[in-house]
Amino acid sequence: LSRMFYGARISLILAAVTLGVGAGFGTLVGLVAGWFGHWVDDLLMRLVDTMMAVPLILVALVVVSAIGQGFAIIVLVMAIGVWPRFARMVRGEVLKLKAMDYVAMAQVSGASTWRIMFKHLLPGVINTLIVLATLQVGMIIILEAMLSFLGVGVPPPSPAWGAMVADGRDRLVGAWWISTCPGVAILLTVLSLNLFGDWLRDTLDPTLRQLE
Repeated sequence: LSRMFYGARISLILAAVTLGVGAGFGTLVGLVAGWFGHWVDDLLMRLVDTMMAVPLILVALVVVSAIGQGFAIIVLVMAIGVWPRFARMVRGEVLKLKAMDYVAMAQVSGASTWRIMFKHLLPGVINTLIVLATLQVGMIIILEAMLSFLGVGVPPPSPAWGAMVADGRDRLVGAWWISTCPGVAILLTVLSLNLFGDWLRDTLDPTLRQLE
């Protein structure tokens, strides 16, 4: 029970750091692609498509085999799987926002490109980023549990929910709780975060609020 509680801290810290790295990089890529458009947009979006097509489990196995296990390595691997989703979402929002009058007024007033992106466009996508980040936390926790189950996640002796499930898979008949308890913890955590993300989306989206 103590290891399961401690494993919750590891999973949540790992998810927070991964979101910080992945969301930050993905947001920057989305802002650049959406604002500049043309060949820059095409190049960055093809990179996003390529990254989303690569199996993340395979990447994790290759990276861990080549470099070794560690907290920073796991964060890097999971951030690789997270940032394309943020980039694609932010790029779509920027394409809509850059046609707004206040962005045109900023251009006419002589505002620099980076000032327009971070002062005028970024605040417009904050709500989308918050909702997407909330929904991605559950995916990151499941991904970390999968990597730990396969033995390429958080290195022992640090307890991780996925590793705990793997430790008890040979004792399901006589000691079922070893695998079941961390498995239920993963289920409840991801379910609660997804429900919170749905509620947050309904709350922050003005279009959905008008339908109520």
